Amino acid sequence: MVYEKQASSSTYSLPPYPQEEKDDETPLLTNSPHLSSKFKTIANIFISIVGAGVLGLPYSFKRTGWVMGLFMLFIVAFFTYHCMMLLIHTRRKVESTFMGYSKIKSFGDLGFAVSGPIGRLAVDFMIVLSQAGFCVSYLIFISTTLAFMTTNKNEATPVFLGLSPKVLFLWGCFPFQLGLNAIPTLTHLAPLSIFADGVDIAAKSAVMVEDVFVFLKNKPALEAFGGFSVLFYGIGTAVYAFEGIGMVLPLESETKDKEKFGNVLGIGMGIISVLFGAFGALGYFAFGDETKDIITTNLGPGVISALVQLGLCINLFFTFPLMMNPVYEVVERRFYGSRYCLWLRWLVVLVVSLVALLVPNFADFLSLVGSSVCVVLGFVLPAVFHCIVFKEELGWKCIVPDGIIVVFGIIIAVSGTWYSIIEILSPKA
Repeated sequence: MVYEKQASSSTYSLPPYPQEEKDDETPLLTNSPHLSSKFKTIANIFISIVGAGVLGLPYSFKRTGWVMGLFMLFIVAFFTYHCMMLLIHTRRKVESTFMGYSKIKSFGDLGFAVSGPIGRLAVDFMIVLSQAGFCVSYLIFISTTLAFMTTNKNEATPVFLGLSPKVLFLWGCFPFQLGLNAIPTLTHLAPLSIFADGVDIAAKSAVMVEDVFVFLKNKPALEAFGGFSVLFYGIGTAVYAFEGIGMVLPLESETKDKEKFGNVLGIGMGIISVLFGAFGALGYFAFGDETKDIITTNLGPGVISALVQLGLCINLFFTFPLMMNPVYEVVERRFYGSRYCLWLRWLVVLVVSLVALLVPNFADFLSLVGSSVCVVLGFVLPAVFHCIVFKEELGWKCIVPDGIIVVFGIIIAVSGTWYSIIEILSPKA
């Protein structure tokens, strides 16, 4: 089958998907062989994108101002959606022109099909950095939150053998993470995923409700625009929040009505964008200049507050091995012949834990990972792959918009990374 030219890659309508695809297995997101309905697809989009990044949005809004923060969040959401669709169109074109329908199942497969080993290496490298970065932020959140809950002292104050509460809790999680990350397949992790998602939704909903009551009581002074100097910081945090670019191809593969996947993805991204905007704005509205890098540490004492913070910690604790799974797939494929390797997995967990010890601020680290890795993975590579595949067919209609995205991504990556590193290294009051 030839990719029809009238179904231009510049639009979000997808060409008819080959019927042979229905026999493909789609094990990445579900154990069921049945393809997903629209509702289940939106649910899977929600699970794939919503993560710890949203917890840093209130602090980002404090830095950028709430109007600028919302504007950047929705702009980033649009570009993320657009680049996801670029990946879908690129896979359709490559599959229909060069190979069988079931060959390209992942972002890395697409990179190899378009650019050979270099393309796969670029995607693998960025996926390892991004997924490991997500997990570093999980450990920072868990250790900082537990330290805040259990002591009135600063989480950096030494309390035992010269170690701070934050460090003690991080190393306390380490042996349990070794056990969880020894589980070889996603199938066995599915119950943990369902449990973690349920706890996550309940905890974040409780945070938003608490924010409303605090805002109505305090009504702190708010800033709408934080200035151009924090623009790249805010963009980096927003990019991090939309962390699901690597899952879009598996999501599309298991969707029943693939011709309408673009519309379903757009609806899902729209809902998530509104929820992210509400979470970030409400958190900043509630606490104003007192908004901390982890919004839950702003919550006052009490049983409800403790349950919310503990619930988010539990969610991220059990999400950690799920997010590390793509890292293990790449590392084991490249260094151990795609075979399960326990010591290699444990080594990766150790490295991630050591990095988490060196990062002092949760939100600053979100901005760093978002600006450096997630921008390249989410914007630059999809546009480059799309341009390579479609440049002869679409000419300047492809080269110009894809080139703009690549240039925009590089500027954000360089500037945002530099600003985030300065913020991490600078002393905090």
